[in-house]
Amino acid sequence: MKKLTTLLSGLALASAMTTAQAADITVGGKNFTEQQIIASMTGQYLENLGYDVNTRAGMGSAVLRQAQENGQIDLYWEYTGTSLITYNNISERLGPEETYERVKELDAEKGLVWLAPSAANNTYALAMRIGEAEERDIQTLSELAAAVNNGEELSFGLNAEFYARDDGWRPLMEAYDFQVGRRDVSRMDSGLVYQALRDGQVNVGLVFATDGRIPAFHFQVLEDDRDFFPSYALTPVVRQQTLDAFPDLAEQMNTLSAHLDDDTMAELNARVDVRRETVETVAYQFLNEQGLL
Repeated sequence: MKKLTTLLSGLALASAMTTAQAADITVGGKNFTEQQIIASMTGQYLENLGYDVNTRAGMGSAVLRQAQENGQIDLYWEYTGTSLITYNNISERLGPEETYERVKELDAEKGLVWLAPSAANNTYALAMRIGEAEERDIQTLSELAAAVNNGEELSFGLNAEFYARDDGWRPLMEAYDFQVGRRDVSRMDSGLVYQALRDGQVNVGLVFATDGRIPAFHFQVLEDDRDFFPSYALTPVVRQQTLDAFPDLAEQMNTLSAHLDDDTMAELNARVDVRRETVETVAYQFLNEQGLL
């Protein structure tokens, strides 16, 4: 029985490898909701264009990047800040366009091509409840800073990491020229920040810009009008060898990228995380609504 099991496992592995090798393009994705949605979306989109696609979602970030460099993954969506800071070890603070151009240049040396970035930027952000933001006339971080400096009582919910980071809370206050006392800042787990903001326990909370709870909980993300937060633009990255084999792929992926922004990704994420729809259904319906199928 053990020999039979081993034989069957070997045949299954060989079959999977043959399928992967036969595919025109292998699409990768990381192991969280947004990445699972975008991987499924990309696979369905490319299959509709006539490609034979093998989709491998649910991978760890470092493993996925290594797999692409090794040629096991042809295409996946990466965040500009992740490549800049994590993969290329650049600590210099850069604006969104500078970040994109730097990672495009650095990763080209590794045979990776950054295509057109989407307008979805999954970076840190500060948010308020929509009604309160409108009532206080606060839409940007500069307006938030002005409200604090004018003596308005505002409480903040932050995760402990951001509060202590060298590029976190204190540098943010310096960049926008305002000061908040410790008694007005509550430090908690990231998930609890969303709940505290929703329930009115704090006025302002630290969020991630494309999190599905933003539209679900009716939050208003405040514009980072001085570009303090690093850019994490969601961008298709493809191996140069793959582009050489399929020259139309760049334009096709750029078309898909142009349909994505913060609000769109937050809504898609909410459909999966909050409304419990399947990743595949959400991806398919979005593509269909946008005329991409």
